[in-house]
Amino acid sequence: MSSSDTEPRVLSTTTVDTRSLQHLAALVRTPESETIDVVAPATNESIGAVPNCSKASVGRAVERSRRAQKSWKQTSISERSAIINRFADLVLERQKWLLDLVQVETGKSRTDAVEELLDVPQTCSYYAESVTDELTPTVRRGALPPATTAKVVYEPVGVVGVISPWNYPLTLSVTDAVAALIGGNTIVLKPDEKTPFIALALCELLTEAGLPDDVFQVVTGEGAVVGSKLIDTVDYITFTGSTETGRVVAARAGENLIDCSLELGGKNPLIVLDDADIETAARGAVQACFTNAGQLCLSTERLYVDESVFDSFISEFIGATRRLTLGTETTFDAEMGSLINQKQLDRVESHVSDAVTHGAEVLTGGRRRTDIGPFCYEPTVLTNVTETMQVATEETFGPVVSVYSVSGVTEAITKANDSMYGLNASVWSKNQDRAQTVASQLDCGTVCINDGYIAGWAAVDTPMGGVKHSGLGRRHGPEGLHRFMEPKTVATSQVGPITAPAFLPNAWYIHGLIALTRIQRRIQSLSKQMGSHRRLR
Repeated sequence: MSSSDTEPRVLSTTTVDTRSLQHLAALVRTPESETIDVVAPATNESIGAVPNCSKASVGRAVERSRRAQKSWKQTSISERSAIINRFADLVLERQKWLLDLVQVETGKSRTDAVEELLDVPQTCSYYAESVTDELTPTVRRGALPPATTAKVVYEPVGVVGVISPWNYPLTLSVTDAVAALIGGNTIVLKPDEKTPFIALALCELLTEAGLPDDVFQVVTGEGAVVGSKLIDTVDYITFTGSTETGRVVAARAGENLIDCSLELGGKNPLIVLDDADIETAARGAVQACFTNAGQLCLSTERLYVDESVFDSFISEFIGATRRLTLGTETTFDAEMGSLINQKQLDRVESHVSDAVTHGAEVLTGGRRRTDIGPFCYEPTVLTNVTETMQVATEETFGPVVSVYSVSGVTEAITKANDSMYGLNASVWSKNQDRAQTVASQLDCGTVCINDGYIAGWAAVDTPMGGVKHSGLGRRHGPEGLHRFMEPKTVATSQVGPITAPAFLPNAWYIHGLIALTRIQRRIQSLSKQMGSHRRLR
């Protein structure tokens, strides 16, 4: 475990031009003079400040957004898509600036910063290409065909509030917003107060791409003030963060009778079956456990390894973990960066200390590394972990994983599902059919086979989200677009009111409706049988 072979270039206030940060802070439209300092995790030094918005400022931003939405929803889908595609191009063109900004605000490695940057243009391309098909009105069966017809049209919900987290501030500040924008909604974004500058940079790029004024706004400040006012005034709220805060968001959304989507915590399991390629599984587990120093909602925190391959897997996994390079430089040499702040470091140390006190063994790691950065902590592997320990059931959200030996696949599945969370899981096996069978029995929103999380996260055509206490709703895929749309049914009668004609007695009309219902059911049954026959052929 070491810093890079050469002296690392530590992130500091000189990494990003402070004048550019002042320019970004000025994008927040508020009269308040009170500010919040933003601190670089790599140095624990202030890099700038952003306004601490009041509830009144948030309310005004939502009012501007509501006015802007009236014209934005009338903008053609092709024009909205073109703006989103230009924005994606700008993200790739300004990648160095954005990567520097992500690193200075989060302390993550350059490689991890690239991972989230690439998610943005991929998501933009997907929705720009698919939105026309997804939002084209669809014809449905009418009540009394052919006398009546029906179709479904899709309309934007209105003003969408986005509350984004600090761990992946580039992609999670904008990819949900992209789906909402392309559907004709407007956005008011509340970034985490620890990472506001990247959100403001994205706002500037959207404006440069041609997005009209007030269609995408950023309000900065404390969650209890800004977030609560946002939920009280918007038409839809999407939140990414802890399960504890997610419950508060959901309750407040319920009070306002608005819909919400929540991606929350995880205690994600990784299962190594007895026929897995051990070297590959160990390498994949390192990535799954320690990307962004474990500060990833999809990160693995529990490893269940078949007892027949446990020793060989542990040997490979510990070796690969010890070879990881820690650092805070802006080159690609460091593989794992810093934790976000002292609070997160305290949580990691508390979980490890509690585990060791109650009998767990540290196989590698278990130390903070202030020689590399004030909040750096070694990737840590624990064994002999029991259910009474905090680390066994609580989300650590740091570079700590517990490894368990299991007697077989049944025990692995049972233990993997024994959690209040259900976000992501990973299964490793050379037998694809066997792995698919295991995947079907895991209680979670996404299962990756022979990969930790990227295969699922980067599949932007598929929905991503959690079950149980890991959240509500889905991002990505058609589902990630339709959550921001209201389906409206437009039904048309070709024969006037669906009621008895003046010349027909009511009793005859009722008998006729009953007979027609029987005929319709028979026709539907025959159509289904014929469809099944065609599929069999």
